[in-house]
Amino acid sequence: MASVIRRKQRIDRFVDLARVYRGWNKSETFEALGRESGKVTPESGNPKLDLVARLADALDWGIGDVAESVWQAEPVGDEESARPFAELDQEAQSLHRMGEYQKLLSVAARMRKCARSSMERAIVANRLAGAYDGLGRYVRTLACVQEGLAESALPRDLRLMLLVNLANAHYSLWNLHEARAIAGDILDRFEHFAPMGRLQRVARAFARSVRGNAQRRLLWNADEPFEFSVDVASTDLRRAQREYESLALEFGDSQYQAIANTCRGAILELDAAAGRLDEETAISEILGALDQVVDVEAFPKGDLLESWGWWSIYGCNVALRSANTAAFGRELAILTNKAAEIADRLDNWAMRERAFTMEHFRRERASEDGLGEEPMTLDPDDIRVLAGAMGRFPLFRPTGWAILERAGALTAEV
Repeated sequence: MASVIRRKQRIDRFVDLARVYRGWNKSETFEALGRESGKVTPESGNPKLDLVARLADALDWGIGDVAESVWQAEPVGDEESARPFAELDQEAQSLHRMGEYQKLLSVAARMRKCARSSMERAIVANRLAGAYDGLGRYVRTLACVQEGLAESALPRDLRLMLLVNLANAHYSLWNLHEARAIAGDILDRFEHFAPMGRLQRVARAFARSVRGNAQRRLLWNADEPFEFSVDVASTDLRRAQREYESLALEFGDSQYQAIANTCRGAILELDAAAGRLDEETAISEILGALDQVVDVEAFPKGDLLESWGWWSIYGCNVALRSANTAAFGRELAILTNKAAEIADRLDNWAMRERAFTMEHFRRERASEDGLGEEPMTLDPDDIRVLAGAMGRFPLFRPTGWAILERAGALTAEV
């Protein structure tokens, strides 16, 4: 009951704010919101979509922003918020390492309740960003990192980590110019101040990886100078690979070695794009490496398995960029299937989006090459995953709708 009362109060507050913002009197407010006098806020506390949309239009807000404010999370109980911030943060870090992202969201909400300084609020934002990133909700990740960076007087290492996560969130959402620029700004700083300590060295390697991969993805843009893009991306990724290998050797961390392996796969794609390696050899090397993950379910979950998933995507890129894509039809089918298998095993939404996109491109290219239209079927699980990817990646939505239409997956029964 208390939650209903709170939602009604939030709606009333939005109505009052809209009235003041527009300079309306009460009757004008009721008319603009499409409601009868005195009956704007429903007794249930659950406004209909048209009311949310009208409030958003009146306030020049986004519909989602109004909805999120009305249905915001309920306050944490006093017994939960009484735990010290440092203790909650230790739990949050442990949950992140274990991949318990839903639990991490709950702990971060408790942290937010007891955060008392700019630094603590920024730490909360970073923990929330890590949780949303793990859940594939990259738009929320981006918003959380931006929230953290809005705090003032942060320690250098904390701000650096937020900046690296900002670049990566943009990269995940295919905001490639933004990712490249932010990562470049981080690397420019290291030209003047050599990294000190493990965290700063990791941040530098991560920034090189993000900038190099953003530049690699931009190879698909016809307006980018091709030779320049290939060289710049190759330089960054080779340096990132060396730096991660050095970190792995020094600290005995398998995660660094896995990321170095991911860089190595991306370099194969770039070498093929630059003509330093013929396409058939590049694809053969990628397929040979993927023999290590023939049985995806038996392969341990973790960064190395994710690395092989990205190798599958890099192989798809090589084949699809080829002037003779039709010759790689069988290999493309193997690679897209392997990427989808690994994405499902890891619950990796970024890889799922790429697997769907690569499979869509493969079928389109086969049709363009006169190989006929392949029948496509999507089972309910496929549709659920596709819908999840469409929700997480705004730029993927047109491709997602095209896939659904090709498969006739949403044909309504009359």
